[in-house]
Amino acid sequence: MDRKAELTNEWMKKAERDLGMAELALKSKPKYTDLICFHCQQAAEKYLKARRGGLIHLEINFEKTHHLSYLLDLLSDKVVLSNSLYETAEILDDYAVEVRYPDDWFEPSKEDAVKAYELASTVKNFVLSKVN
Repeated sequence: MDRKAELTNEWMKKAERDLGMAELALKSKPKYTDLICFHCQQAAEKYLKARRGGLIHLEINFEKTHHLSYLLDLLSDKVVLSNSLYETAEILDDYAVEVRYPDDWFEPSKEDAVKAYELASTVKNFVLSKVN
C-alpha cells in the first residue's frame, strides 16, 4: 500500500472511531452532550481530511485546524460542494473548542447532540460518495 493510501486509511479509521464514540455515548450516556458533539465535529473534520474527495486523497495541503469551513474552502477548488455542507460545517464548528473548556463551555441539548451526529454522518456520506 502506498503512503497516501495508508495515510487516508488512518484518517478514516480515526474518523470512524470518533463517530462510533458519539454513537456509543448517545446510546449509553446521552447526558454527555458536550462530548457527543465534540466527537461529531472531530469525525467530520477527519472525514474531510481523509479519502475519496478528502484533502489527503486529493493531495491538497492544509494547515492544522479544526475549522471545517476552511477545509471545505480548500476542497471547493476540486469538488462541487453544496451550501448545505457549509451550513453543516458552521454548526459543527461550534463544537470544536467551545464545549471543551470551562471558560468557553456551554451545555448542548440532547437534540443538539442528535443533530450533531446526523450532521457528522452527512459529512461521512459526502466523503464516501466521492469517486477515487
